[in-house]
Amino acid sequence: MSEPALIEETPSGLFCRRGGFYIDPWGKVDKAVITHAHADHARPGSRSYLASYEGRRILRSRLGPSAVIETLKYGEPALINGVRVSLHPAGHVLGSAQVRVEYQGEIWVISGDYKTEPDPTCTAFDPVRCHTFVTESTFGLPIYRWPQQQTIFDDINQWWLQCRDAGIPAVIFAYSLGKAQRLIAGRMRRRSGRVAHHAVARLAVDEKRPPAPAATRTGRAASVPVELGVASV
Repeated sequence: MSEPALIEETPSGLFCRRGGFYIDPWGKVDKAVITHAHADHARPGSRSYLASYEGRRILRSRLGPSAVIETLKYGEPALINGVRVSLHPAGHVLGSAQVRVEYQGEIWVISGDYKTEPDPTCTAFDPVRCHTFVTESTFGLPIYRWPQQQTIFDDINQWWLQCRDAGIPAVIFAYSLGKAQRLIAGRMRRRSGRVAHHAVARLAVDEKRPPAPAATRTGRAASVPVELGVASV
């Protein structure tokens, strides 16, 4: 009988039987290795979690104060029941990581969500050599061809300038973790105008760097003029 694969697909998600841990499990398990803090990858209720140090605060916000969370810095190895595990930048959102799993010279990498074009809100994607690469493929079909992000930011800025000149408030809806921070960072590079955003969107911005002076948090007490609003969804 042949040995089972190092990583198996199970009803609870991807499972490393040798190490006794799951990667981004779909339900409650004893040991969960988490690629990043989006809700479809980080679910509450497991006995313990392992994730990147860079994303620790966001994961804590997602899982709650009682969750047992261990962290690794990027590239730092850990042995779990004889299996060598390390986390490597995925470039998706703050703290996102590829999971490298090694046992007896065989190496698997589980990508989680990843993005190859760098942006200032998170550590850039770092390719990891392996024998087997398990990739996310939400937009893997060849019909998807995304323009460079600077092209998108230029389009947004042109639209914002038209709204400003017309005296119309500009509001962009963006997912609260990841997209909102990228929009804010793209606008801040130009250092013009005042951007307002929700507190959830601000969490990852503040974790990565000190808040930019042109950004403000929305709230009842805010009385400053806002020229671009980023609404978290």
